[in-house]
Amino acid sequence: MYDIIIIGAGPAGLTAGIYSCRAGYKTLIVEKLNAGGQIMLTDAIDNYPGFPEGITGFELQDRLKKQADKFGAEFVYGEASKIDKTGDILTITCEGKKYETKAAIITTGASHRKLGVKGEKEFSSKGVSYCGTCDGPFFRDKNVVIVGGGDTALTEAIFLARLAKSVAVVHRRDRFRAVESLIKQAESISNISFIYNSTLEEIKGDASVKSVVLKNTLTNNIQEINVDGVFIFVGLDPNTNFLDKSIKDEKGYVVIDKDMKTAIKGLYAAGDVRADAYRQIVCACGDGAKAAKFAMEYVDELSGNAY
Repeated sequence: MYDIIIIGAGPAGLTAGIYSCRAGYKTLIVEKLNAGGQIMLTDAIDNYPGFPEGITGFELQDRLKKQADKFGAEFVYGEASKIDKTGDILTITCEGKKYETKAAIITTGASHRKLGVKGEKEFSSKGVSYCGTCDGPFFRDKNVVIVGGGDTALTEAIFLARLAKSVAVVHRRDRFRAVESLIKQAESISNISFIYNSTLEEIKGDASVKSVVLKNTLTNNIQEINVDGVFIFVGLDPNTNFLDKSIKDEKGYVVIDKDMKTAIKGLYAAGDVRADAYRQIVCACGDGAKAAKFAMEYVDELSGNAY
């Protein structure tokens, strides 16, 4: 029996664990893969407070994990598949094992969305990637295409431009959704080019990616360009398949109130997994701290220790 179980070890989950363990609550953190979440896919983070020179995603994850360990957080690695509630007790099923808790916090985050075009699945890890910082070194001095128009797409384009021979950013509209500072920075880099009003229709190749087929959304003209790699950054989907529909919105994100509570008493959510989140690391950490606060208050109420 745990006081609090946290499902997901990204910035929100690790921060929640730091707060609950530090306050003396028996805490278990369940993580499907490795601690860190989306920040593990980020090379340089320069907007997290306290690091004026920036910090890598790996280093920030490492510090958060060590801090949670320091205060006594327990970790189980595996994928949560179900949450049940009987009376005041929540049961988390993970890889066939069951863990009981008085309160739980969902911090499972979100995953990169797929385009669903022909060739995407076939060439995954054979030239198709969703992480420039992970796979960029494989494309040194090669030609790559990036699909997307938000902050992530341009951030990754800037990173990949250091390694690749050329980077072409394909966007379905005539202007980017990214912040102006990123747009200006990308535009100033000589080996980054832009293909507006276009969608990626197909990825071709043999043993690896060799070309992509693009369609102009205004003229319907089709063009095929030779590339060695395709990086896709078109949004995120919440990791909530294991959760009941009653606590999710139409997009699958978890709905919470101002106290981070879901419709199930004792169940909270924080970070990118929740509806209307501002998907930044600092906000995920704030969410985690806030969710831990209200979860701890709920545990105190159950134990008759509320002040």
